[in-house]
Amino acid sequence: MAYLAQTASGQPVLILKEGTARSRGREAQRNNIMAARVIAEAVRTTLGPRGMDKMLVDSLGDITITNDGAAILKEIEVEHPAAKMMVEVAKAQDDMVGDGTTTVVVLAGELLKKAEELLDQNIHPTVIVSGYRKAAQKAVEVLDKISVSVDVKDKETLKKVALTSMGSKAVGTARSHFAEIAIEAVKQIAEKRGESWVADIDNIQIIKKEGESLHDTELVRGIILDKEVVHAGMPKRVENAKIALLNCPLEIEKTEFSAEIRIRDPLQMRAFLDKETQMLREMVEKIKRAGANVVICQKGIDDMAQHFLAKEGILAVRRAKESDMEKLAKATGGRIVTNLDDLKPEDLGYAELVEERKIGEDKMVFVEGCRDPRSVAILVRGGSERIVDEAESSIHDALCVVRDVVQEPKILAGGGAPEIEVARAIREYAQSLPGREQLAAQSFADAIEVIPTVLAENAGLDPIDILSELRARHEKGEIYAGIDVNAGKVRDIREIDVYEPLAVKKQIIKSATEAATMILKIDDIIAAGKTKMPKTPKGPEGYGGEFE
Repeated sequence: MAYLAQTASGQPVLILKEGTARSRGREAQRNNIMAARVIAEAVRTTLGPRGMDKMLVDSLGDITITNDGAAILKEIEVEHPAAKMMVEVAKAQDDMVGDGTTTVVVLAGELLKKAEELLDQNIHPTVIVSGYRKAAQKAVEVLDKISVSVDVKDKETLKKVALTSMGSKAVGTARSHFAEIAIEAVKQIAEKRGESWVADIDNIQIIKKEGESLHDTELVRGIILDKEVVHAGMPKRVENAKIALLNCPLEIEKTEFSAEIRIRDPLQMRAFLDKETQMLREMVEKIKRAGANVVICQKGIDDMAQHFLAKEGILAVRRAKESDMEKLAKATGGRIVTNLDDLKPEDLGYAELVEERKIGEDKMVFVEGCRDPRSVAILVRGGSERIVDEAESSIHDALCVVRDVVQEPKILAGGGAPEIEVARAIREYAQSLPGREQLAAQSFADAIEVIPTVLAENAGLDPIDILSELRARHEKGEIYAGIDVNAGKVRDIREIDVYEPLAVKKQIIKSATEAATMILKIDDIIAAGKTKMPKTPKGPEGYGGEFE
């Protein structure tokens, strides 16, 4: 429908074009809140160690089985704009801290549910937003206050955090093995800048291959190239490798412009062809003079050059990815050279071993045993494709939480304990707020308790009993009282070593609050009509007839 307005004289004025849909005021708010809450309900049952899994089947029939909030929301195709905002929140949480994606969506959904109750009491959205923002600020302060500082070199604490992040993953007894790998990998790539540590997990390469078992997952102190050695006559294994990293083709480049060469004598023809071979031989000579016995090339390698390299006993790989080249430079300490004339012995990288291995159906080149690699690789193994995917997701979460603790060395207890403590502190703080903002802050406190409530529900416990006991124990000052979902009771969470990074919890509060307040402030939705295809003309040739 088209939207019309009328002038004082009653003349209709077209405002919005035909096909535009519009909803305003409470109707718009209700629609948005409902759409966002549906997304929260979809992932609610996956929260916690006792959470359920979702099976997602895409349009091509590919199946994904996961309980990772970000993975679920990435796979489902969401249409509603408010629901899309919830998907973006999960993605932002995953990009920033790598964990807590389900929690952030569930919390945002609960904040909107509580806000709807306040809207029904005729409290203005702006007042609710203001109360929520103040409560969120207070929540972050409380989390900072109850967090515990840790030493980044304390491997045991890092392992507890990594194991907690994998608590809900279906990797069984391999959890401890994965935690060890994640800690080693992050420690290897972490670097000190000024007073703080920085760990970029993009420097950790994860390669997935079906076969073997989860326990055969290994950390490679170097890089794995998903390529094979270019020539059958080359060695498949080189120890004490001196590696030349080339970003130039070992080929004779064809000229950009066309040229004509007139040859009157067969000897000239022979000399012309020999010259090309000689140039390729010289290229290989330059590599040999630099002392390299392994060549990793980002561009192509000519057949003749392959022959000369094989004759010299040099192992070569061609068309390596740019990202892999950068990781190789960080791992081996080599320098990527763009001109062979510049290749010097000091530009070469070092690895104890470069070897081509067959893994499943594929041949891969392992560059391992680097002295102090700033980039490492994890080879993930598992019995089937689904298991390997779940293992990769588990390792990603473990890497992220270890990275979070290394960059901000503070941790909190898990099991819903910090949420109950934050809710208690916000209820006290709400007393100091003016008027209706007080109600909004109290609703925020109620909403944040959804996390322990859902943990209890998903473990098959009575949420009302658990919540009452948690509140009572926190009132007595037991700030570490949380839910032991495996034993089905409230206890001091420190006894079962469930810890989470402070960075993850803070990001959950910030992201969920921002998403909820953004959706709350919308009071008008104007959606353009779907674009129609132009009508085709009649007539056999498509010309000259009347349009339909």
